[in-house]
Amino acid sequence: MYVRLAWQNTGFTTHSLQGCVTLIPRKGYRLFTNMWLFGRKGPSGFSSSSTAEEVTQGIDGTGLTAIVTGASSGIGTETARVLALRGVHVIMGVRNVAAGKDVKEAIVKEIPTAKVDTMELDLSSMASVRKFAADFSSSGHPLNLLINNAGIMATPFMLSKDNIELQFATNHIVFTLWKQPIFIVMVNLEHLGHFLLTNLLLDTMKKAARTSKREGRIINVSSEAHRYTYKEGIHFDKINDQSG
Repeated sequence: MYVRLAWQNTGFTTHSLQGCVTLIPRKGYRLFTNMWLFGRKGPSGFSSSSTAEEVTQGIDGTGLTAIVTGASSGIGTETARVLALRGVHVIMGVRNVAAGKDVKEAIVKEIPTAKVDTMELDLSSMASVRKFAADFSSSGHPLNLLINNAGIMATPFMLSKDNIELQFATNHIVFTLWKQPIFIVMVNLEHLGHFLLTNLLLDTMKKAARTSKREGRIINVSSEAHRYTYKEGIHFDKINDQSG
């Protein structure tokens, strides 16, 4: 298998790439609570207080290319900065291009050797996602890391340009089995935000993995809040229902 999916659960902390172990439902909850809430180290040797620089100490990312969505602020900015610090060529997928350029300039000022580019990406717009993927694929750059970080939270109810509830359209990620994406829900969800982006970039990432003999990785940044959904489950047929 050339491409691996890794879930990076970051909780509500300000650091990125904190080295939290992959959670296993039920068994992993207490471990994660100890790491996040109490700052205790897990099997990886890191905790919620570990910084991205600490986690990546000694890693040489020269020759790798990473896409980081939502890189113009917060965790995305820190992820882009530290990846650049470790020699990775970083492509910042940002909705606000001006803010993205400011972040790029700040990174290059701190790290003169940094390789950072900004590209416009509005994950709530399927047209924007398709254009971003097409432009990146035609650039000739390899893709070794895809960090799906961008997201919005608790916004006023509104629909995206594609008439889908905005937060769902922007943030949506589902599990994928390589060779055959699987998502069994009888609504048109295959075109949402990060899910569409990931599928459009898979061939580029697989090609890079075959050429370089280095396994690609897709990281979906999430939070502990994913445990607190509706008890009866999500009503996918009412995603656009403001009252629901």
